[in-house]
Amino acid sequence: MARPSPWPEKVMALLRAGNPAAAIAQIKVAPSVRELQALEKALAAAQLAGRWRDVDVAIAESQQALSAPRLHRSP
Repeated sequence: MARPSPWPEKVMALLRAGNPAAAIAQIKVAPSVRELQALEKALAAAQLAGRWRDVDVAIAESQQALSAPRLHRSP
């Protein structure tokens, strides 16, 4: 079984520290859709989903961009 990525927890730490601008910057360079989905689950579990509208928009835009076949990022 693969070890979970530490990326979502790092972004959650930025949000908990009150730095949504830094979290948005990290979300825009997210490694994959899987990490973004893990971040969404972590936000929901911490009951923080919907607290920062800009963060929610950045997550949705990044998921859409990474899902598009032409905009694939190489590892």
